[in-house]
Amino acid sequence: MKRIGVLTSGGDSPGMNAAIRAVVRKSIFHGLEVYGVKNGYAGLISGNIEQMQLGDVGDIIQKGGTKLYTARCEEFRTPEGREIAVNELNKKGIEGLVVIGGDGSFRGAQKLTELGYPTIGVPGTIDNDIPGTDFTIGFDTALNTVIDAIDKIRDTATSHERTYVIEVMGRNAGDLALWAGLADGAETIIIPEEPYDMEQILARLDRGNQRGKKHSIIIVAEGVGSGPEFAKRIEDATQLETRVTVLGHIQRGGSPTGSDRVLASRLGARAVELLIEGKQGEMVGIRENKIVSQSIESALSQTHTIDKDIYRLSQELSI
Repeated sequence: MKRIGVLTSGGDSPGMNAAIRAVVRKSIFHGLEVYGVKNGYAGLISGNIEQMQLGDVGDIIQKGGTKLYTARCEEFRTPEGREIAVNELNKKGIEGLVVIGGDGSFRGAQKLTELGYPTIGVPGTIDNDIPGTDFTIGFDTALNTVIDAIDKIRDTATSHERTYVIEVMGRNAGDLALWAGLADGAETIIIPEEPYDMEQILARLDRGNQRGKKHSIIIVAEGVGSGPEFAKRIEDATQLETRVTVLGHIQRGGSPTGSDRVLASRLGARAVELLIEGKQGEMVGIRENKIVSQSIESALSQTHTIDKDIYRLSQELSI
């Protein structure tokens, strides 16, 4: 293998640039040419592909977002679109591809593998919802962004003696809400993976109010429902003054934490090694602090689950 490509796809996450940097520099270290595909799978189809040098990835390890940009691409979902993408890669003589993104990006990588094109997936998503890895690139940074926001909200919640509902990202996965809730001492955490009982939530608020508690923090993952709806239900039922904050896309941005920079560097480098070894259709991940790999097909066949022990602990500590 002499030439490989790299792209980022789906929602951006902090640390993607660090992963791009690792892919480029690891490739050049091993004497390979490396090409950056801009705008994800849409860039594959349009042929927006350029060779990258060491200087192209200088001074990006600390930056959020993605230097290669990202975009949704409906055309790539079609067999015809994927054929065009492979033809564009072949025109450039690119023999393998590293795809950095979430589950949708991995499904695209799997389709390329089915066409006989060597592809390796690197998990980059703030949702931490890719089976086969303990953590995904961007999760730690987004978690710290959420924690910082909740810390500030708690200050004003205390000052005004209010209940606050905070909506965080996580359409199908509650890791961000769960970890942030435990880290910030939230009274209630509502996530897609676990059923919730509104009466129990109200009872917990009432118990806190009776013992003189002046404020409460309730964290809701967006996949369960909207923050404003939950706030209205609580205020209607309790008459407690309730406010809501939807953190939105602030969770995607910012300089990646040290953990995300190191993780992205390790995963990006290992992806290149796998291509050199002749592997394809695999994803890299981290388990018990060891870099591992498995087939993308196997990973996508699994269901993402939360850490039940963390969820249980959050309930025990929020009495």
